[in-house]
Amino acid sequence: MFSGFMVNTWTVATIVAVVAGVVGFFIVLRGSSFVADAVPQGAFAGAAGASLIGVSTLVGLGVFALIGALGIGWLGRRSRQDVATALALVVMLGLGALFLSLSVEYAPEIYSLLFGEVLGVSTSEVAPVAAIGAVCVAAIIVMYRPLMLSSVMPELGEARGVRSHRMEMCFLVVVALATSMSLPVVGALLIFSLMVGPPAAARSFTSKPLLAMALSVVIALATVWAAIAASYTSNWPVGFFVGALGAVSYGTGRGWAAWHRTRAARGNARPLAV
Repeated sequence: MFSGFMVNTWTVATIVAVVAGVVGFFIVLRGSSFVADAVPQGAFAGAAGASLIGVSTLVGLGVFALIGALGIGWLGRRSRQDVATALALVVMLGLGALFLSLSVEYAPEIYSLLFGEVLGVSTSEVAPVAAIGAVCVAAIIVMYRPLMLSSVMPELGEARGVRSHRMEMCFLVVVALATSMSLPVVGALLIFSLMVGPPAAARSFTSKPLLAMALSVVIALATVWAAIAASYTSNWPVGFFVGALGAVSYGTGRGWAAWHRTRAARGNARPLAV
């Protein structure tokens, strides 16, 4: 499990989990879960188009993820963001269907981008994933204060010179980069669960931003590591375990938050001693 080709698997999965935990924290905080679902699914069309013309699918992923994210940001400024996100997703999925229909065969590499292929990570993929992951984390560090302000108190941010739309566009670019590096590992249909489940669970455990972000990374790491081990021993798809464990982590967080509120309410309801 920890030798040979599995070394690449553990390495890349760890990088993806860290980035998903960091970026996902702001996805949940900003209420952009639909965007986190739409961008990777739309980027799948880029992989299909790249395969059709004979170039690297990673290039197609990156181009379509960036176009999709920027398109959502541009349309969202002129209409409701959920409508803009749905429209961008429909257009990109339509293009993906067209590209696949023009292909001679349904390439296994494209299929793996839907459901992930973490057990088949090659050595050549490690360096690009690490580089893009470092860029994503560095961007979040640089944007942390204005991004936090525009996420929690956008009116105050505008008063202090933080342009909400500009910050939204910058953040969507980071989401696009994170999507491009994550798709080959966990797949378009399941990166959503990794970017939303652990961060949402972390926010249920604590309201402190930095602690919640750190906890989000820890939960994402535990989810991916457990999913790889379970997939290796059972021969079941790794995506199944990522999705299931992501849901379990969120359910656990919500259960703990409910228990904590109930306990606090009982404490406040106690009569004062005379």
